[in-house]
Amino acid sequence: MPAHVLILGGTTESRRLATALATRAGLRVTTSLAGRVSRPGAVDGEVRLGGFGGAAGLADWLRAHRVAALVDATHPFAERITANAAEAARMAGIPHAVLRRPGWDLDDGWYPVASLEEAARTVPRLGQRVFLSTGRLGLAAFAGLTDTRFVVRSVEPPEPPLPPQCELVLARGPFTLADELDLLRTHRIDVLVTKDSGGAATAPKLAAARSLSLPVVVVRRPELPSGIRALPDVDGVLDWLAGVIPPEGACAADTCP
Repeated sequence: MPAHVLILGGTTESRRLATALATRAGLRVTTSLAGRVSRPGAVDGEVRLGGFGGAAGLADWLRAHRVAALVDATHPFAERITANAAEAARMAGIPHAVLRRPGWDLDDGWYPVASLEEAARTVPRLGQRVFLSTGRLGLAAFAGLTDTRFVVRSVEPPEPPLPPQCELVLARGPFTLADELDLLRTHRIDVLVTKDSGGAATAPKLAAARSLSLPVVVVRRPELPSGIRALPDVDGVLDWLAGVIPPEGACAADTCP
């Protein structure tokens, strides 16, 4: 029986990992997507959509589908999913790791904050035209800023509440440095607000802000649960999986439920 690897996905790294595993003999790979985007990008291997019903529901799924290893490759800010995955892997008794790309090195003079709410309190003293690049699910924190103009870029329209002065730009990345410079100049942006997502795909907006000497408010990423194995890239996950799943793909007695 092929060894079954479940990837909790939704990131560029999760798609790369699925591609690397899908063609390997003796392996079955399933990527689980939360289903928040109606048209997710193509993913190799099997795909499931929707939640599991918390840690207990995920543990039941892991057992029922005889998963040999769980890789959490969700967004660095998917705090609840990451906590549930760690608990579910413990309950099911299977190996578990988090694929977590490193965070950005912040410039001196940028403004690291602990939450979106703190970011909203920081923005008014820095500028009045804000590129709000924090994802479409956290905009409510800025809804009370009535004197600030926001530009929000999103793949799909966000749901209210939104800031009262909010211009929506519907677009799907990745974006180049030239793209980001054009957006900042066209909308006369004087502050960038973003999350410390890390990775190269979203770094051009930081380079653009740096080029234009704009202040940047950066929401720090949440800490991982204690004791969690964190790996920085796809190669690290592949090396780890090679150690917990036998080369021929058959499940070892201590890794398959």
